[in-house]
Amino acid sequence: MYFDLNYVIEQVGKEKGIPKETIIEALEEAILSASKKKYGSHLDLEAHYNEELGEIEVFQFKTVVEEIKEPDMEIGEEDAKHHDPDCLIGDAIGIKLDTSSLGRIAAQTAKQIIIQKVRNAESDVIYNEYKGKKNEIITGVIQRVEKNHYIVNLGRTEALLPFKEVIPGETYRQRERVKGLILDVEKGQKGCMILMSRTHPGFLMKLFDLEVPEIQEGIIKIMGAAREPGERAKISVYSEDPDIDPIGACVGVKGSRVQSIVQELRGEKIDIIPFSKDIAKFVCNTLAPARVSKVYINEEEHSMEVIVNDDQLSLAIGKKGQNVRLASKLTSWKIDISSESEVEKTSKKVIDELIENLKISEILARILHDEYLRDAKDIAKLTPEELNKITSISVEDCRRIIEEAKAVMARQAREAEENKEAEENKEAEENKETGEGEETAEEAPAQEPQETETKQGEEDTPVVE
Repeated sequence: MYFDLNYVIEQVGKEKGIPKETIIEALEEAILSASKKKYGSHLDLEAHYNEELGEIEVFQFKTVVEEIKEPDMEIGEEDAKHHDPDCLIGDAIGIKLDTSSLGRIAAQTAKQIIIQKVRNAESDVIYNEYKGKKNEIITGVIQRVEKNHYIVNLGRTEALLPFKEVIPGETYRQRERVKGLILDVEKGQKGCMILMSRTHPGFLMKLFDLEVPEIQEGIIKIMGAAREPGERAKISVYSEDPDIDPIGACVGVKGSRVQSIVQELRGEKIDIIPFSKDIAKFVCNTLAPARVSKVYINEEEHSMEVIVNDDQLSLAIGKKGQNVRLASKLTSWKIDISSESEVEKTSKKVIDELIENLKISEILARILHDEYLRDAKDIAKLTPEELNKITSISVEDCRRIIEEAKAVMARQAREAEENKEAEENKEAEENKETGEGEETAEEAPAQEPQETETKQGEEDTPVVE
């Protein structure tokens, strides 16, 4: 028994990676539970592991008394002296119980507790190991395919790879190797669950991290990534050292580095974008290969209006809007793309309205237009001093323009109110007319049935019109 139990504890600890103390605690709890089932749960029992004897000892504690009233909880002084010659009245002494005959049911209960405790301890070890590996790449083997996910064997545990986290068009069979990003690590009732992904932008970033030594060394930084898995991706890179070309380092000699990543992502096209602290320049970089003519920034709405030549419009937008969509994800800015001819038409209309409403010159109207002050409410928010800095005209003229803008807003508000009232009146009239028609129909007298003549020899046949 001595060697057996110590050996089992040591082997289980090594195989499962569980601390020895945790296994001993599980054994003590299991034997204690089994003992209570045999001897009674009302008894004061304790279980302790004796490493020298290599066994779990169970003790029943009783209080030493002169007169026994509760035999299960008390022991006489004379009997107590047999167990502990130095005991006194009022002491609690532990009497060792025989655990060799706990019985089949009690042993089965102990076994279940031990299995559950070991499983929980193993789950904790795995959780603590993998929670620090979140957003790291792992490789496993497809163990089985279920309804909407793959089960991936990682060695000591399993991971879940949902179909929605697999690149479109990819399929895996049993025993195939698969690489993915640890998206999440959760601890549930059934143990530790690891969620994998091959579609997350972080997977692309980590692949570059593995392939490009300059990224691992911190010489080049990945600033962000955006993907439409299996089709196209954009990744922005940056280097503080002007002598280092971040794009060239990521591409590698004859494209060797980026090609290995493209193969892993099943042919996904990757645009490597140079990051810029100038947000307008960065947006222009993300829209490559299209050439940008102008950029208008709206800080308040966190949006940009990008103007391109007519022949660059389809290139900037991309197939089904893919290029601009990825650029918007990568920069976190809302991007609206327009061609110069479209902008010219729209701009002329806006400038004409500014000239007419604010009674200003065309040059001033164009300045306001280019500064994204294209609506009366935007101009009305400004102070004369702020408008003076933008236009360089006198403060008095700025004050007059702002007053004109407020007047336009008031007029627009009145017109909107009048239109709303007119709509409500029109709706009320229509409802009234509909109500009168129904009443007339109800009050109309029923028509008397007309008599019809039937020729002799003809049957009365109903006619369906």
